Amino acid sequence: MSATVAPPHVAGKENSQSKRQVKILTPVPGPKAREIMERDAKYLMTSTKSGPVVAEKGEGVVITDVDGNTFLDFAAGVGVLNTGHCHPDVVQAVKKQTDRLMHFAGTDFYYDVQATLAERLAKSAPGTDAKKVFFTNSGAESVEAALKMARWDTGRSITLGLIGAFHGRTMGALTMTASRPVQRRKFNAFVGGGTHIPAPYCYRCPYKMEYPSCGLYCIKILDELYFNSVLPPEDVAAFIAEPVMGEGGYVVPPKDYLATAQKILKPHGILHIDDEVQAGMGRTGKMWAVEHFGVVPDILTTAKALGSGIPIGAAIFDAKLDYTVQGAHSNTFGGNLVACAAANATLDIMDREKLLANASKQGAYLKKRMEELMVKYVQIGDVRGLGLMVATEFVKDRRTKEPATAFRDAVEQEAYRRGLILLGCGKSAIRYIPPLIVQESQIDEAVEILEASMNAVLKSGG
Repeated sequence: MSATVAPPHVAGKENSQSKRQVKILTPVPGPKAREIMERDAKYLMTSTKSGPVVAEKGEGVVITDVDGNTFLDFAAGVGVLNTGHCHPDVVQAVKKQTDRLMHFAGTDFYYDVQATLAERLAKSAPGTDAKKVFFTNSGAESVEAALKMARWDTGRSITLGLIGAFHGRTMGALTMTASRPVQRRKFNAFVGGGTHIPAPYCYRCPYKMEYPSCGLYCIKILDELYFNSVLPPEDVAAFIAEPVMGEGGYVVPPKDYLATAQKILKPHGILHIDDEVQAGMGRTGKMWAVEHFGVVPDILTTAKALGSGIPIGAAIFDAKLDYTVQGAHSNTFGGNLVACAAANATLDIMDREKLLANASKQGAYLKKRMEELMVKYVQIGDVRGLGLMVATEFVKDRRTKEPATAFRDAVEQEAYRRGLILLGCGKSAIRYIPPLIVQESQIDEAVEILEASMNAVLKSGG
């Protein structure tokens, strides 16, 4: 963790501006935060801690820590809090449901709140064919459910995925996760049948080609090479892909990539699993990110933002894929009643507050502001994203595109100290994923803090 430094925004002209929402009263981390962090390090398993923020409460786009510092949250709980922190309608829905019934034999009986949510999700999914839903507790469990369903339906054992993808850390999902070595190291052997091909990462094309002159070689190579050598298509159950790659770097594929993939896969009876755990629920300006690409997946996985902070996930699938016998797959807490109430409230908020439209509008503005920074700073090699799913990739040299991982990490830590919560992704990118309620003034403040953080790191020789 970076050393504590003096707070950069204390009682200055900037903090006197009424519209500013960041206020840093102590060094970050402050004294109360440090004490909690020490206990955390002593008693909690080593995991994925990113920065020295010890949150106490949240409202909208703002987090307040235990020392009274306020931060702009441009990580949104890793894409969980699309409706903002502690939206009053979600809070009220949770309270109302906990007063009535929290749990009753899980998936063994029937509940109105659960059936209502399933209907809404089924009707929201792309395509005109009938859909059904299986409820889970997380994104990884949603992926596990999808992988099992694909095997059940096709009778095949191989799943095809993309290098750079993140689908979760449970053993089945981890088989298809390929974003960082640390996530896979020492966990072999994985669940059998996982194989990967290069992703449509045009900024860093592994084939050293350029779109569109490449002719989408990165997916057509399946027909031209893989299916004729090491990957018999009749043994492949499914192709799983994020419509916009998340942990792997916020990689947006070419517009015709997924349609081309389906043209190659469908004749062989290979199912398309669309992993929307991070990209879905309005994050890109459409309910499901796959809608940007004009294709209909066979199975769609979701979680994260579905419950606005209450853990819940789902697999939404073509009804023809449903199990033909009871008990082939189930769980205990999937479709928990409190979580379903939170999810129904979330969908209401998204519709009533027009969050898809705001994600498109504010996402375009956020991307424009990042492109302005790119003009000023040669350390930014690429700006990409859809809606409020935006990233900047940092490089040592724009010509060689050598990743500037240390610089990215230093900027991220400096931003924490200045009151902006960010998360990295890929080798050297930072993702900007504020709640979908974010406003232009908050984006401006965040960009100001980001630029100040970059300047501070550059001044220090970083």
